[in-house]
This record gives sequence, C-alpha cells and structure tokens, in this order.
Amino acid sequence: MCDKIPARCRLMMLGILALSLSASGCQPDDSPFKTENEVLRRQVAKQESLLNSLQDSNRVMQQQIDLLNQELRDSKEAATRLNEELDERLANAKRMLTQNLRIDDKGAQFETLARPLGIVAKEVEEALSRNGYQLKVGTQTDQKAVYVTTRKVSNPTSLEVAGFRNQYLVSLQAFPGDVTKLGVKAEFEKLAQGGRILNVSAEETAEIELRLINEINTALASPGKR
Repeated sequence: MCDKIPARCRLMMLGILALSLSASGCQPDDSPFKTENEVLRRQVAKQESLLNSLQDSNRVMQQQIDLLNQELRDSKEAATRLNEELDERLANAKRMLTQNLRIDDKGAQFETLARPLGIVAKEVEEALSRNGYQLKVGTQTDQKAVYVTTRKVSNPTSLEVAGFRNQYLVSLQAFPGDVTKLGVKAEFEKLAQGGRILNVSAEETAEIELRLINEINTALASPGKR
C-alpha cells in the first residue's frame, strides 16, 4: 500500500509527523535542579543563622571582656589607693612612735657628735649589726631616732666578753648645725653557771655603754665619713 503512495505524499506525512512530535515532545525535566537549589538554599540559610549566632556570641563575649577589664582597672586603682593609704599610715605611725617613745636614760651615757643625725643613725645601725644585735625597734625622723635591740648572750670581740647578756637602748636627737646627741643605755647582766644572774656595778654597765659609743666614734672618724 505504501508503495502506491506518491513520494510527495510521503514527504508531507513525514513533515506532519515531525511537527506533531515537536509539538507534543517531552520538555526538559528540571526537577533535579530544583531539588539541588533547594538544598543549597537551606544550607545558605543555615550558615547565615550560624553566622548570626556567632556574631551575637562575640558581642556578648566582648561585653564580658570589657566588663572584666573595667573591674580589673577598678581593682588596681583601689589597690593603689589602699597601698598609698597604708604607706601614709605607716609613716605617721613611725613618726608618732619616734616622737612619743621615751627611753629611760637614767644612768645612760651621752655624747654630742658633730655629724648629721642621718650619718650617726647609719653608724649606729652598722655597729649594732656587726656585734650581733638585732633591732626590736628601729625608727627615725628628721629630728629623732630610736633603737631598741633584742637581748642576747654572745661572745663578740669588741663590745662584750663571754658570759655577758645585754640589751641596748639608743637614742639620737638632732640639733642645729648638724650636731647629734647620742644616748646609749645598756641593760647589762652577767651570767653564771646554770643561768644564774650575777649583780653588776654601775661602772661595769657604763663600760659596756662606752664601748658602743667609742665604736661609733671610731667609725665616724674613719676616712670618707662626713
């Protein structure tokens, strides 16, 4: 039958068939792209949410850091003020102690030295230290200085001999013209066997006091002392 159809008719039928297929043919399926786009959109939304959360956390953390830094600055300022206040109170207490402390100078030995109080005070401290005396009280102002040593038993080479127990009380008073009055009192005792305390004479105590005064004088007279 097909052989009986003219060639022209066949061409027309093929054209009609092609047009029909073209009109009713399948459109490209874009559903995979939509799915992928949706997945990407959700990922972007999730990342944006995470980024916003991180930014919020950073802001909160920065606020906490700023607050801690401010508290630290406040604490440092408060500590500085407290230290300054304590230093001032300590200085005032030392001044009051020096002004109000009175040494019983009855029986003490005195000498006036042509040296400023500061230089004499330094020599007193060094002389006591050289001979093994530790200070129980040691305070100084522009006009006065007071030293009280602990009591000790020793055998130093310059001030005492074996079996002596002693405690020094030293006072310094500044006078015009760089003059200092030195007062030395010894609480001097002799020890016998068994720790028994022997009586000592005023002359023996005076000798112990003069030994310290002489050592201070010797140090002040050495070259370089002014």
